[in-house]
Amino acid sequence: MTAQTPAPDPSLDGATTSAGQAVGYLGSHWESWVTGLVQIVLILVIALILRAVIRSMISKMVSRMAQGNGHNQPALISGLLENAERRRQRSQAMGSVLRSVASFLVLGTAALTVLSVLGINLAPLLASAGVAGVAIGFGARNLVTDFLSGVFMILEDQYGVGDEIDTGVATGKVLEVGLRVTKLRGAGGEIWYIRNGEVKRIANMSQGWATATVEVPLGYHEDLVRVQELILRAAEDMAKDEPWSEQLWEPAKVLGVDSLGADTVVVQVAAKTMPGKAVPVARELRQRIKAALEADGVQIGKVSPPAAAATEAAAPAEVVASVEAAAPAPPAAAAPHE
Repeated sequence: MTAQTPAPDPSLDGATTSAGQAVGYLGSHWESWVTGLVQIVLILVIALILRAVIRSMISKMVSRMAQGNGHNQPALISGLLENAERRRQRSQAMGSVLRSVASFLVLGTAALTVLSVLGINLAPLLASAGVAGVAIGFGARNLVTDFLSGVFMILEDQYGVGDEIDTGVATGKVLEVGLRVTKLRGAGGEIWYIRNGEVKRIANMSQGWATATVEVPLGYHEDLVRVQELILRAAEDMAKDEPWSEQLWEPAKVLGVDSLGADTVVVQVAAKTMPGKAVPVARELRQRIKAALEADGVQIGKVSPPAAAATEAAAPAEVVASVEAAAPAPPAAAAPHE
């Protein structure tokens, strides 16, 4: 009696075949996978190192900008043009923008390179990203406008912390300069938040120099030559005192008669001052001019001309005389009857 050989199991043959195919597939592709993984790791390491180096360079540049180079300038000019808070905020804002741009470029390039190593077709991906970018930009166009306007305002140094500016929609002292919003403090203490994209024009009253203007109303018949001498003398005395000696950059000038009225003459006085100091200088100059003119007997403001004053002085006597003339004579006393 012969033993029967069991028939082979078809399922085992299929499993063996699948395992063999898997082993063959791994054997033929493992080198490319290892090579791709090494490439990806190398790309990421290089990108991170490059990003760290660039950010470190930007930080050093920002630190030098924050310190400033005012030691090569006179102390007064350096203090006017570059104050510490303004340099600090401007350099920090520029550093933030540069670091963000550098990170975006380096990491974006690394991501695209990794995708190409993985064999992903980048054309449809880039097209989709372009469409999404257009949609996002259209929806957030105001935000993009504010951001770009803030970047150019900071790079061009249009204004900084401590400056007095007029943005058209608000006027005040700059408290903070951001990439999207500028913060101002108004004359009444209110705080204005101005979107950078909404600013169409900017008047900076804290750059260069300012002009303090004073108008002096005088009586019509005052001696203008003597008045001019008194004004210039008061301005010279003011320029010798502190702190006006630093805030007055040029001697005050009498510009002449600004307007003529029926009984007044307005003389205009101007003085070049330190930026942002025109208002206090004008107040002090106005007070000193008033004291000097009053000490010399010069009348300030509306004064009647001498002829009119004489007429007004004579009026009461004339009225009394006319009343006396018009009054009836008292009746004569009747003679006593005999």
